[in-house]
Amino acid sequence: QVQLVESGGGLVQPGGSLRLSCAASGFIFRSHVMSWYRQAPGKERELVAVITSAGGTTNYADSVKGRFTISRDNDKNMVYLQMNSLEPEDTAVYYCRLGTSYDYWGQGTQVTVSS
Repeated sequence: QVQLVESGGGLVQPGGSLRLSCAASGFIFRSHVMSWYRQAPGKERELVAVITSAGGTTNYADSVKGRFTISRDNDKNMVYLQMNSLEPEDTAVYYCRLGTSYDYWGQGTQVTVSS
């Protein structure tokens, strides 16, 4: 069965960096688009970044462009989200997702940006 397991969240000061990881299993990873979403308290879940199956194309929410980078390692079945210049508004639970329309999600990892 599909499994997605995120890690790497935590508490960081404004301006800091974090790298989220998502370990995928149970499907042919290299054949699928992967994405990161986030959900802040009291807000709807939103798409943060998407990467195509071979990693050649990426897209980002306007709010994170230039600060976040999505990447993947198809040999290790891993997808990453490098987050730099973090802001308090980035505080959320971050989720890894298979594609952008499948109902396969990780359990989420909390990112808190606060001084």
